[in-house]
Amino acid sequence: MTDATQGQGPISIKAPSPGKYRWLVMWLLFAAMVINYVDRQMIGFLKPLLSDEFGWSETDYADIVFWFQASYALFYAIWGRIMDKIGARFGLGIAFAIWQVGHILHAGARDLNQFIMARMVLGVGEAGGFPGGIKAVTEWFPKKERALATGLFNAGTNIGAIVTPLIVPVLVLAFGWQMAFVITGLLGLIWLPIWLILYRKPRETKKLSATELAYIEQDPADTVEKVGWLKLLTVKETWAFALGKFLIDPIWWMFLFWLPDFLGKQYGLDLKTFGPPIVAIYLLSDVGSVGGGWLSSRMMHRGVSLNMARKLTMLICALLAVPVMFAAFASNLWIAVLIIGIATAAHQGFSANLYALPGDVFPRSAVGSVVGIGGMLGGIGGMVFSKYTGQVLEQIGSYTPIFVVAGSVYLIALLVVHLLSPKYAPAKV
Repeated sequence: MTDATQGQGPISIKAPSPGKYRWLVMWLLFAAMVINYVDRQMIGFLKPLLSDEFGWSETDYADIVFWFQASYALFYAIWGRIMDKIGARFGLGIAFAIWQVGHILHAGARDLNQFIMARMVLGVGEAGGFPGGIKAVTEWFPKKERALATGLFNAGTNIGAIVTPLIVPVLVLAFGWQMAFVITGLLGLIWLPIWLILYRKPRETKKLSATELAYIEQDPADTVEKVGWLKLLTVKETWAFALGKFLIDPIWWMFLFWLPDFLGKQYGLDLKTFGPPIVAIYLLSDVGSVGGGWLSSRMMHRGVSLNMARKLTMLICALLAVPVMFAAFASNLWIAVLIIGIATAAHQGFSANLYALPGDVFPRSAVGSVVGIGGMLGGIGGMVFSKYTGQVLEQIGSYTPIFVVAGSVYLIALLVVHLLSPKYAPAKV
């Protein structure tokens, strides 16, 4: 031993960084979700204007939302299977092209039925967004990073919800609502060739280092190559995910499609003044989306079990959603914004961990199908809740019963997940 090293402890050698190419995939998915939610949310912001122009009632608008969710629910399951068959590259690319076409078709709608048809085409395409995204995350990230990656790309939905109130009023006031659909649709299409050029599976990506490839593939290899739908329907972990989606997805749909209406009726906001409150709510949502994924991943890095990390994070999020029951009683706009923003953040954090479940317990070959089944159940729940929301507003005119449901379902969803998957162990397929 030399004088320079005497008296010193052992020298630690820092492990080399595995690389960052996988995060490029996540940012591509993030961008797709931004576009997805601009397209999806525009109808909510234009509801007062379009209701006046076309004479829609509350139930008419609820029907537009209902039929969007119907096509979304049906094709969510179909896209999940398609992603498992042809992969995320072409599967998500095709879905993206369809939903952009559906979005642009809104510009030509002239009555209620034509709006319903345009929304249904949009729903067919958008249904492929999350099955494709989750499939890509499962291919590109190890289990300990999947909730974080999912939370980050899912944060794109909140950015889309933030962008919408900032650009839509400008486009509508400058060019009219029809051209607003056309302009946003054409700009969104820029994403498609970028995705098709850059996305490949890890082993097909030449720029991926051997170190990062080994890091991505650190989990034990799947021993199951193909799993049929009928088999998946007999597995309780499928229903843990699907029933969780059935319970929580309708709440996010409600915020997305009715929040501008609530703020308008409760606080007198309109197309020109929606922006700051909506931006604040969805900025908080972003914190929840990233924070929920980060928290469970952080717990796992510190040695907490996968089961405990996921469920404890979901419990925290479920408790944070409870105060939204009282949102309609807030006398001040910004108190209501804070309460709703915390609830939407809680939803996104809960959702990021629930979305991780298929990749955590199912082989990669079944992840898209399980996500598709869950998304279909979530869409069906959204259809039911849309009808409920329309009827409540038509007959009672108050959002209180709607918010009471919104504040309670996350605890119920967590209970369902725990009862059906108490050990969060690999599904027996």
